[in-house]
Amino acid sequence: MRDWIGKRYWLVGASEGLGRALAKQLSRAGAEVVISGRNEERLQDLVAELPCRASYVPVDVADNASVAAAAQEVGQIDGFVFLAGVYWPQTAREWNAEQVEAMLDINLTGAARCLGHVVPAFVARNRGHIVLVGSLSGFRGLPGAVGYAASKAGLMSLAEGMYLDLRATGVRVQCVNPGFIKTRLTDRNAFPMPFIMTPGEAAARVFEHMTTDNFQRSFPWLFSLLFRGSVFIPMWLYRCLFADRTIRT
Repeated sequence: MRDWIGKRYWLVGASEGLGRALAKQLSRAGAEVVISGRNEERLQDLVAELPCRASYVPVDVADNASVAAAAQEVGQIDGFVFLAGVYWPQTAREWNAEQVEAMLDINLTGAARCLGHVVPAFVARNRGHIVLVGSLSGFRGLPGAVGYAASKAGLMSLAEGMYLDLRATGVRVQCVNPGFIKTRLTDRNAFPMPFIMTPGEAAARVFEHMTTDNFQRSFPWLFSLLFRGSVFIPMWLYRCLFADRTIRT
């Protein structure tokens, strides 16, 4: 069991959804949280709701200068959680260049921008905790998920590489891959979403994973079997099972 009291965690992408719920979970556990996002009003509201010491620093992860300024203002931390993300459902036939680029830039490159300020400091101190939020959609390419699935696949691969590089150090790296979560982003989906969770339910599972020494957790467990098992399916069969379907998380 991890001792959260007195630990300082920076959560990027905490103004809404899973990030907002996880900030509350960490604060209830006794951690000091610094929350970041683009909506300053929502960040202010959240800080006022948190039971333990908390503060906010606005950031736009798509802007290098904004990330650098935010990291400087946040200062020394014990843990970092990246939850920022954007999503627009679309197929390759409906390619919207601006939206696809935004999904890749914010969901993946945005994480790299933040980690560029976090990882070196953690390595220098030989101590730190990094959590990246992937997705079940990142295990393999999915129809109707141009941009989003690729961004999550990249983020999950980034987490794996960091874990291998840092596993012999005092820096812990973890990755969580949730399924559907009821948010303003998934409200854009016009198809059934199996095993959909509330942000609070998902945050409880993320927090539970953060208390362990395990690298990765994918949930809901039963639904995740479909995605984790798909990596072993040959392309001809995968195409038959998934072509022209819209399963996105």
